[in-house]
Amino acid sequence: MEKNEILIIYGGLSESLSPDNNIKEMTIRLVREAKLAEIIKDRGKRIGIKPNLVVARDASEGATTHPEIAAGVIEYLKKNGFDNLVILEGAWLGASTKEAFKACGFSKLAKDYGIELIDTKTDKTRMCNCKGMEIEICESALSVDFMINLPVMKGHCQTKLTCSLKNLKGVIPDREKRRFHNIGLYKPIAHLNTVVRNDFIIVDGICGDLDFEEGGTPVYSGRLIAARDPVLCDTWAAKQIGYEPHEIPYIGFAEKLGIGSTDISNAKVFELNTGYALPNDNKQSKTGKVKQFASYIADDMACSACYASLVYALFRLEKKALDRLVKKISVGQGFAGKKGSLGVGKCTADFTAYCPGCPPSGADIIAFLRRHIC
Repeated sequence: MEKNEILIIYGGLSESLSPDNNIKEMTIRLVREAKLAEIIKDRGKRIGIKPNLVVARDASEGATTHPEIAAGVIEYLKKNGFDNLVILEGAWLGASTKEAFKACGFSKLAKDYGIELIDTKTDKTRMCNCKGMEIEICESALSVDFMINLPVMKGHCQTKLTCSLKNLKGVIPDREKRRFHNIGLYKPIAHLNTVVRNDFIIVDGICGDLDFEEGGTPVYSGRLIAARDPVLCDTWAAKQIGYEPHEIPYIGFAEKLGIGSTDISNAKVFELNTGYALPNDNKQSKTGKVKQFASYIADDMACSACYASLVYALFRLEKKALDRLVKKISVGQGFAGKKGSLGVGKCTADFTAYCPGCPPSGADIIAFLRRHIC
């Protein structure tokens, strides 16, 4: 897998539909296709696995990494002769990492596979020069030879997006996290990534939260994403949830520091399978904000990723634009070959106006809707 490549696999919503839907098996296929063993090469390397366990909440609530992803990575690595593995994480300020390990299924996972769990809140630290910014970093993160980052693609109340770049904030002590917030998150996040390794990324895009890092409003998009460039990864992720990369300042800062590229036009995106058309009740929470935006959607056999992009777009759209909607926005394979007024996705290509893509990104849908209803 090259630095400018992004791999996507769909599933993870209903294991009864297909073996591909098993999150652990999805992960194994994803890392096998990426040839992760060939990327790491040296079997003696100390490999760190960094999930997002910001709070002690089940992954189904949209805040934390599914443990099945870590299980898939571990099984693949062990099968390929890599045994020097650790899982490291520090929950957010005021939260217990040990409680998060237990509630999120990682304590059991570590016991089952014989993997060391490192709570970075209890770790020794070292002051590092991160390309012009002094940052205190946990020694467990500095000691790994290869870092596998398992972020959740979700909204964030301050930075709008949290994905691969921001997920490394879990390897600094709480006092440094407080300083990050005091001086503004964007530049410190970028500078942190100049020292902490971010060698391979598997984004948990199964059901990230709509707009809050603590979860509670999951939006099911049913996919996992592999990448090697964290800047390119976050550029792509930002667009999926309805933002242009320039709206997430730490992405641009990271590019200027030489961490990666925002040039999504030259990225090679490969889909290992296609999205599943599922009954609407299986795709989305029917409470709170998601239920509110579902009222604007006519869904007929929509794939989860396409439906999720539309939900993210509607959430980010101005209320005055939503108030102008006369008819519901159509999405789904059931509209293929049919006529209509306003549609999203290639299945609605015969509509008077439609947003192309399979699936289109949230940012593309926002631009489309602003042209046609504003």
